[in-house]
Amino acid sequence: MTVRYGMVGGGPGAFIGGVHRMAAVLDGEFTLAAGAFSSDPERSRETGTELGLAPARTYDSYQAMAEGEAALPPDERIEAVSIVTPNDLHFPVARTFLEAGFHVVCDKPLATTIEDAEALCRLAKESERVFAVTYNYTGYPMVKEARERVRSGALGEIRKVVVEYSQGWLATLLEAQGQKQAEWRGDPGRAGISSALGDIGTHAHNLIGYVTGLGIDELFADLGTVVEGRKMEDDATVLLRLEGGARGLLFASQISVGERNHLRLRVYGTTAGLMWVQESPNELVLMADDGSERVFYAGNAGLSERAQAHTRLPAGHPEGFIEAFANVYRNVGRSINVKAGRREPSAFDDDYPTVQDGARGVHFIHAAVDSSRKGAWVPGTYAPPS
Repeated sequence: MTVRYGMVGGGPGAFIGGVHRMAAVLDGEFTLAAGAFSSDPERSRETGTELGLAPARTYDSYQAMAEGEAALPPDERIEAVSIVTPNDLHFPVARTFLEAGFHVVCDKPLATTIEDAEALCRLAKESERVFAVTYNYTGYPMVKEARERVRSGALGEIRKVVVEYSQGWLATLLEAQGQKQAEWRGDPGRAGISSALGDIGTHAHNLIGYVTGLGIDELFADLGTVVEGRKMEDDATVLLRLEGGARGLLFASQISVGERNHLRLRVYGTTAGLMWVQESPNELVLMADDGSERVFYAGNAGLSERAQAHTRLPAGHPEGFIEAFANVYRNVGRSINVKAGRREPSAFDDDYPTVQDGARGVHFIHAAVDSSRKGAWVPGTYAPPS
């Protein structure tokens, strides 16, 4: 049975809303049944009409949507909400729908403050609702293969982790030209205390934890605003001291001219290393201590069960961004159906980023901002001043 869901945000001009909708339906786990797609009621209704929703199920606000859906019979109302708004709305929307009894899928970062992130963790636990945060790069089969190889000890003891996420789309003051996506990312009132780290650096941080299982003991961050006139940082370098003594480097930049969406992870152990690049996502490179390399491809025999379970096509048929996103939605949908008693649990249903993963991302952002302001090493888990 498909899970009925509603969407908050994702109206005209919103790139990520369409991505979420495509990912949600790819495996037949979700059906869009309602939405509040814009803060402008007319634009919300226009989007609802374009998506084929009944007028009564397209709402003028997320508050009206939560109230209206909760009032419907259980077999008609939505069961989950997908939140694809600017960052400042993640917390109030998620809280409203959790309190109304709905499951939640929320874009990253989870919230703009530590207090709000921790409050959502508590609410999700108390309400016993499924809560996922769309760190979608964890959905790639070869990221899952990297995870299995690192955690099985195939690389030996982890010594060094390097993750970089480079883009060039904000190399000019695009927000001053009225570009919608640049405008809210450059506005502290909507983006939160960080721009580049909150937008892409949090993906890089999540990837380290997902693949290696290592948390951050301490970090030292250098956050910079390169483009004149910009209110927030557009470039960040963070040194990491990871659990167990491993060292790390995280680099996130949106002013790297010529880069498209260059996310690269490298993990080095005592006996081997590996590399995964998002722009060539179906490949995983293993590096031996003699300098030789072996390339593994999605869909090939010999990969882990986790990687195979998240691969849809035979080897040589590339899978990409939408499919990785869909792996998150598929596992969330299956988990909701298990909780509803409509299916038996199966392997890897719980393999999706949780609200706790989202809270760790918020802690990382705040710790990095604090470190950059102080010019000092700080604990990896940020504790707000009392």
